[in-house]
Amino acid sequence: MPRKDVRGEQGAGDELEAALDELYASPPAGFVSRREELALRARTDGRAEDARRVHAARRPSLAAWAANLLRRSRPQESLRFLELGEALREAYGALDRTGIKELSVRRRGVVAALSAQAAQLAAEAGHRLSASVRQEVEATLQAVLADPAAAEQWAAGRLESALTPPSDLLPGSGPPAEAARTAASRGATGTPAKDEIGERRRERERRLARARQAAEAAQERLRERRTELTEADTGLRRAGEGHERAEEEVAAAERHLHAVREQLQLSRQERREAEERRRTAADALARAEREAREAAQEAERAERRTGR
Repeated sequence: MPRKDVRGEQGAGDELEAALDELYASPPAGFVSRREELALRARTDGRAEDARRVHAARRPSLAAWAANLLRRSRPQESLRFLELGEALREAYGALDRTGIKELSVRRRGVVAALSAQAAQLAAEAGHRLSASVRQEVEATLQAVLADPAAAEQWAAGRLESALTPPSDLLPGSGPPAEAARTAASRGATGTPAKDEIGERRRERERRLARARQAAEAAQERLRERRTELTEADTGLRRAGEGHERAEEEVAAAERHLHAVREQLQLSRQERREAEERRRTAADALARAEREAREAAQEAERAERRTGR
């Protein structure tokens, strides 16, 4: 059995990863055209599966693109942020109140700083982030801290849409921590205290904020789909114009070919006629030469007779 070329497979995989990294580093406006270029390059190189995967990549929302840009442009800060998320999740899992308090203070400051950096990087790249988009970026960073799956997605630098943090912000801090807060806030009669009522109100506000973020994200996706449709219409129109030009060129070439063939037929006829005239002239020349020799011979014989 022949051995598989592992190095060849690894090389192809590296090319695919490099193409996807380059694609998701592209500004949103140029994403679709760059995707088609990279997919065409893969198909031309004979990497059909890579071409399919590249073509299947979806253009990220503006907030997702800004989060990806932050991840790629600030690798050291991003690594420390991911480590902070791990520490926070461990503290919540262990119900370490002191650790949670200290890390939460860091969390708020780091999220604000990184979201500001993301907005600055996006502006430098020619895309100013609106307040709603900046909120989506902050929500994405909060999700990265709270959810290991979200952290893994962001670490890859290929988010397609903004992430939403869980309602309890961090896994493991929901029912157990909520139950502890509820038990501590109830009086002897079991009546909820003011803190519990305030927490419920804050939870409703968080849900409303998430709903608004989801609505804004849906609007952003709608704008993106409309942009993609416009780009597709433009591409179709250009392709149609190119097809029409090609058809006109083919028709012109066919007309030219027809004219050349007629000219070829005419030149063949002229050549045959010229060849016929040459044969006639050659025959006449041969006869004239023969007649001249005969006349010369006759003159010579006549001269000999006269000399006698």
